[in-house]
This record gives sequence, structure tokens and C-alpha cells, in this order.
Amino acid sequence: MMSKLVHHGLNPLMGLPPLMTPKKPPPPLRALLLPRSPSRRRATLTPPMATTTRRRPRRGSKGPNPDLSRTLTDCTRRGDAAAAMAAFDHAVSDPDAPIRLSAHQYNQLLHLLATADQSSFPSPAAAARRVFSHMLQAGAPPSEATITNLARVTAAPGNPASAADEAFELVATMKDKHGLTPRLRSYSPILAAFRRAGDASKAYAVEAHMAAAAVSPEEPDLAALLDVSSTAGDADKVYEYMHKLRQTVDCVSQETAQVVQGWFRSDKAAMAGKADWDAAQIKDAIVLNGGGCHRLGWLGTGPWTVQRVRAGADGQCVGCKCRLASVDIHMEETQRFADSVAALALERETKANFSQFQEWLEENKDYEAIVDGANIALYQQNFAEGGFSLTQLDAVVMELRGRYRGKWPLVILHNKRIAKLMENSSNRHLIETWRENGALYTTPSGSNDDWYWLYSAIKLNCLLVTNDEMRDHIFELLGSSFFPKWKQRHRVKYTFNKGKAVLLMPPPYSSEIQESEVGSWHVPMEEKSGDERVRIWLCIGRTGTCKQPDEAPTTNGVAQEVPPIEASNGVQQSLQEDKAESITGKRKGRD
Repeated sequence: MMSKLVHHGLNPLMGLPPLMTPKKPPPPLRALLLPRSPSRRRATLTPPMATTTRRRPRRGSKGPNPDLSRTLTDCTRRGDAAAAMAAFDHAVSDPDAPIRLSAHQYNQLLHLLATADQSSFPSPAAAARRVFSHMLQAGAPPSEATITNLARVTAAPGNPASAADEAFELVATMKDKHGLTPRLRSYSPILAAFRRAGDASKAYAVEAHMAAAAVSPEEPDLAALLDVSSTAGDADKVYEYMHKLRQTVDCVSQETAQVVQGWFRSDKAAMAGKADWDAAQIKDAIVLNGGGCHRLGWLGTGPWTVQRVRAGADGQCVGCKCRLASVDIHMEETQRFADSVAALALERETKANFSQFQEWLEENKDYEAIVDGANIALYQQNFAEGGFSLTQLDAVVMELRGRYRGKWPLVILHNKRIAKLMENSSNRHLIETWRENGALYTTPSGSNDDWYWLYSAIKLNCLLVTNDEMRDHIFELLGSSFFPKWKQRHRVKYTFNKGKAVLLMPPPYSSEIQESEVGSWHVPMEEKSGDERVRIWLCIGRTGTCKQPDEAPTTNGVAQEVPPIEASNGVQQSLQEDKAESITGKRKGRD
């Protein structure tokens, strides 16, 4: 009986028929029942109430029209603007059932048109205007990239001069019309267009709009402004852009160097300048500005001489024999930097402790160097007998005294370190000597001595002896664009050779644009190898303006010493191979 029930499909326990679950047909039969549709890759059966897994869209199928997206992506990859526009026209040509495009698809088209080769696709600007008009009519929201690409194709070479005005209008009204903020890439094509047209006033208007939008120009933009003002013979604007270039880049590209040369070869440049000036005022301004410029206008009169030369290891220009400066950050920036470090330290340290240190430092300012005591004493002490080496620290102190005519540096150490060292009678005499000579400040319990040595080095505008790279979270809090520059000019690294401290002083000169107290200019060019010995400089001056200085250059009033070995290397470097090309007098055709 049991086998009979089973044979007829009855449940042997309940006497009820089992739930009927249809079996999946074999693949060939299923393929016959569900033939593939040309409009979809695969048809599937979804049982009622079943939960479906959303398929990841195929690459290039973004938007409501995956076929169009794939076509646009393929055209972009091939740079085929004609095929992309044909696909767009086909998609929107049916008035009864027009295809709705996504904002991304409009942007794909505009980007492709902005980069199109006009030889293979004429009038990309007209096509871009048509795409943008359709985008607005369809209600698709434009983005900054939308307006930027439209402005780029509108201002492209080969278009009428009025097209640059149209492009500027697009970018200038981006905020009011669409609530979008322009970026540097929005302005750059427009500046290039006005440069080609030689329209200085409109280029200045673009720069003014950039400033209002808090967008800072970069080297190509400044080169465009420098070139258009040079062509217009606007000496004041050229001077302004030379200094903006100096603040923006350290070394210039070959193209920018040619623009700079073009100005100094011109008749307008020869006529710009004053014959008399207050030398003391110029020197004071150079110190205030960190040692690299005075910013008081063109000095001297007459034609300029431009040479391409190298600098010696001691910073002496081979062309004019002037000594290049080691440029620091501006004095006002230095003060703001010190204030910002103090504010952060007061937030993170016990306020009374750090305030007490600030008061002490105000009364004890006469230091040439600050010493990160723990960093030096623990240098390479990770061995069995290693520990806190007061001997190493004393070697650095003595080396600094030797460099600065017996003047004591300031050593910063935590009081726990000092308490431990004082337990040893052999250390006690040395520590007491430091204290008696004002060479030691002990930071209190619970403090981070990093704040103390960093603040004192910035506040006193002196050297900081440490191998600390200053990359941890404390220094990230500073968020200052000039912190790397300050570190390069003030940090002294060290090593030891047979127990003697070897100090690695900051470079004797800075590879950045410099304006001297006699009105000459030195402009370093990019050097891919990074080797300063082969870097080419533009040495620019009026005849007889440069003289070799009798003393070391200063940075913010602090003398920058040239180590004897480096100085001798600089003298030995004759650079006879630098057959400097001199260009004097009237303007010639640009290279």
C-alpha cells in the first residue's frame, strides 16, 4: 500500500499531494521557449514575489540610453566627434518619441567637441552650442565641467575674436545663472585666447574675475598675462606679473623663459625704470621680503643684457658675479606662522606652561640656533649599549659655538630627561654649564617638546638643528603652504664622523626668481635631473649694475654662511663650457 501511495504522488504521512514545483526545462528547451530578444542580452524568468538582484550595468551604459552611452564612450576613446554628433542627432531626431539624454551624456559630447581636431571635424563650437541648447531645453542640469568645456571649445584657436568674449561671458555668469563655481581650468582657455588676440585689457579683466572667485593662476596663465602685457608695452603690469610668477613657481619652463626674455629685449623694457633710488630703502625692503626681492619697481635705465648661465656651488652667478640669496618667507608671514604655532600649542599644551615659555623667550632672544636635544641624543642609539647620548648632544653644541664665535645655542629638553641625566655625576657638570650660560630650557611634565623647539626657531627666525622630518600629525596641523619653504631655509641636519658633529647647513642660495638691490633679475629654469650644478639661469641686468658682494648675503637679517668646502668647489667650477649668450639692445624675434 505504501508503495502505491508513493507511486501516485501521495504524501505517505499526511495523505496529501506534495507541493508541485515546476522543474527547469533543459537548456535547449529553455532556449526555445525563451528566444533571445534583439533589444536585450538575456531574458530571465522571475517567479512571483521573488527578490531580484539588480544587475550591474555594463561599462559605458550610464544613463537612460545605454546604447547611446556606449557609442559616445567609444567615440571619445577614438576621438571621433563626427560619429558622436551623428549618434546625438539620430537620438534626438524623432519628434514623436525623442530620447531623453542624461547630463553625463551631454557632458561626454561637450568634452569630445572641446578636444576635437578641427581638421577632421570643422565648426565644433557650433555643434557644442547646439548640444548645450538642447541640454537646457531638456532640463538636464549643467555642471562646472559643462560650462568649462563649452567655453573651451568656444575660445579655441581658429574661432573669431568675438568667440573669446562669448567664452568669458559663459564663465563669468556661471555662478549667477547656474549656481556653479568656476575653476582654474574654466579660465585658462580664455586667457590663452586673449593672449593670441593681443588684447591686454580683456586678459586683465579675466585675471580680476579669477581673483574675485578665489582662483589663483598657475605658471601657464601667468606666462599668458606676462606675454600679453609685454606685447602691449605695459611695464607696470609686466613688473606685477614677474612678482606673481616669483610667488607661484620656483623655476620656470622653457616657454616662460622665452616670454621673460622677450620682454627684456624690448625697447619698452629699456625705457622702464628710474635712474635714482634710495639704496637703504631698497635693502630694508629686501630684508622684509625674505631676501629675494624689493618689489619697489624697475631700477635703472637703458637696455638690458640677458645671459643663460649657471651658478657656482657658493651661489655666485657666473654671468654677473652677483651672489644669489637664500630666500626666506616674508617677515609678516614669519610672524603669522609663529602666532599660528603658538595658538595650536596653547590648545594642546598646558596653557600656563607654554605661556611661561613664551614670556621667557621674549626676555631671551639672542640665539642663532635652536637644538632639538632628544632627537640628537637618541640618534643611532638603537643598539644594546645605546641610550641617551649626552656626548652627541654636546658635540653639536660645541660645533655650533665654533661656527658662531662662541655664542651658545638653545637646547630644548624634557625635564624627565634632565632629571635622569642629573643622577649621573659625570653629566651634572655639563648640564649645569649649559644652564649657567642660558643654553638649556627644560619643558615641563606632560608637555610635548616639539612645540617648544619649533615655536622658538620660528619666533626667533633662527636655525633649527634636528633630523626630524616634521611630517607627523603635529606638523600637519599647521596646514601652511610656506612651512616646507621655512623648513628648507632653517632646518640644519646633522651626522657624526668619529665623534665629531657634522652639520648639514641649508643651501647657500635658493633656486627661485630673485630681484637684487641694483635691479637685476635671476630666473632659474627647470632642470629635470634636479642637479643644481647644471641648472640654467637667466641672468638679467643693465650693463655694469652687478658687483660681487664683500660679505655673505642675508636672509631676514640672518647671515647665510657658505661652508669652506662648498665655496672652494664654487671657485673651481669655471664653467668654461657655458659660452653665455648675451643679448643686448633692441628686441629680436623670439626663439
